[in-house]
Amino acid sequence: MKPDTSRPPDQSAPKLLDQLQRAIRIRHYSIRTEEAYVHWVRRYIRFHGLRHPREMGAREVTRFLSHLASERDVAAATQQQALSALLFLYKVVLEIDLPWLDDLVRPKKPARLPTVLNVDEVARILAAMPPGHGLLARLLYGTGMRLMECLRLRIKEVDFTRREILIRDGKGAKDRVTMLPESLVLPLREEFARARVFYEQDRAAGRAGVYLPHALERKYPTAGQEWAWFWVFPAEGLSVDPRSGVERRHHLHEKGLQRALKRAVAAAGVARQVSVHTLRHSFATHLLQAGYDIRTVQELLGHSDVSTTMIYTHVLNRGGRGVVSPVDRLGARWLAANENAVADFNGRIANSSAFSEGLRRF
Repeated sequence: MKPDTSRPPDQSAPKLLDQLQRAIRIRHYSIRTEEAYVHWVRRYIRFHGLRHPREMGAREVTRFLSHLASERDVAAATQQQALSALLFLYKVVLEIDLPWLDDLVRPKKPARLPTVLNVDEVARILAAMPPGHGLLARLLYGTGMRLMECLRLRIKEVDFTRREILIRDGKGAKDRVTMLPESLVLPLREEFARARVFYEQDRAAGRAGVYLPHALERKYPTAGQEWAWFWVFPAEGLSVDPRSGVERRHHLHEKGLQRALKRAVAAAGVARQVSVHTLRHSFATHLLQAGYDIRTVQELLGHSDVSTTMIYTHVLNRGGRGVVSPVDRLGARWLAANENAVADFNGRIANSSAFSEGLRRF
């Protein structure tokens, strides 16, 4: 009988989920991507009875994705996110580059048109927003920023002189510039004064500075304590940084704005499925309605491809693709050909004494 030459597992080796987190942080993925990937890998392992992913392959991944679609009835985007997490696990963390990874059928996300509010609906919703979140909602509609782009704004990124906002590290790790609406200059200055109070409190208490991205805290140890890096919309309370474990002041949580908007939509009597992102959709559509060039709108939104921006052209009050329906042309021709008859009919209606007889003859 041959002796067992297999090595026992290294007890000092980091756990799989710890390896996953480390690989994500090395690549500077967002904290939400990290949370999502860890969540899906953990569910994948539990679904298969705590088996190690090295022992599984295409069959197990397919079974898990099918379970999400058929039994959990998740959206295609959610299924795609789960698949991306598993591909990252196998290719990056486990360094398993197997042919079946590329052969997996990716869930197809259905093409859906965005919900867009008209100007009156936007006005009613913004009027119903509470003071604490009203400025955030107006900024989202007035600049086209995404929710987290707005919440993560720092003092140094708002330029009152040039009337512009610099959006750092947006979707796709890209920077871009958008306008600062003139009507929001004074409210934003007041918000700066409110943030300054929290900043002074933190400095007086000797608290840690705000979070800095991409290891800037090691390169510039005191930058997080500078006013320029402070949040425009700081939270009232302190929180523990999930990555470093340091207690510090973070920006406002997105749930507060989402709940406030939901209540405002109900109070405004808008019978639509409205989310915070709907304000961004409405921003783009209303700019196109005002006659601005689609390339300009593309740059303001931060879209890589103009085809993404073109989806907003469906609500420009011009019908499908700006085409005039043939039935409308038919109606115009009939009116032109029967102009005299229509005028005669209108005249008979105006003459109340001859109305009945005129209607019968017409």
